[in-house]
Amino acid sequence: MKNLILLSLIFGLILSGCSSDTKSEASKKTKTDTTKLSSNSKAKVSAKDSSETITKDKEEIQTLIRNMLIWADSGKGIDLLPILSKDSICTGFDFDKEKQTLEKLKETGFFAEEFINNYDQIIQTLDKKIKNKEFEPWNVYELPPFVFANDSSPWCSCQDNFPWGNVEVEVIKLSGDKGELKWNWGKLDPRTDPSWKDFGEPFKVVKEDGKWKISYLRGFDYEESIK
Repeated sequence: MKNLILLSLIFGLILSGCSSDTKSEASKKTKTDTTKLSSNSKAKVSAKDSSETITKDKEEIQTLIRNMLIWADSGKGIDLLPILSKDSICTGFDFDKEKQTLEKLKETGFFAEEFINNYDQIIQTLDKKIKNKEFEPWNVYELPPFVFANDSSPWCSCQDNFPWGNVEVEVIKLSGDKGELKWNWGKLDPRTDPSWKDFGEPFKVVKEDGKWKISYLRGFDYEESIK
């Protein structure tokens, strides 16, 4: 009888242990599954937030480049080549006028500090080259002997244009506070010449004080401009 009671107690303890282990494993599995679901959910939310951020940034940058092109085309007193001349021959640049241009560029709110500094370096370098006679004498009533602001507009690298409101942007790389993009003429009439449809102008942006600004335009490329 004692042995029977002892066996019953042992069997009961074994069942209790198995039940406890089963519950523990089930609990662990539930926690693991919950963690996986939570991680997957967070990943989906993060991906959605990232996509929405890129879309929002793209829209802001598209508005920025359109407004800049409209402003540049309006001729608001920006003198990119503040020429000094004698007998119609360029002798260098007027840096008092250039300083005014730098201030106007800042006031637009379109351009990053590095863009403005880059423009200043272009003018400084061209001035030295003119004074060192590294270019042929330049009659100020003719096109300059260097690439910058020559036959086409440096703002758009173009001579003709469609309405600036047509401009659309394509993201090449956009992350954090920097971006590389290119703009084109957007949706055009099917009968439009293919050269207009194939046009794509690269530019770069950076965020300054939480606002996207233009940091690079191909027409202001330093190495090309001073050739």
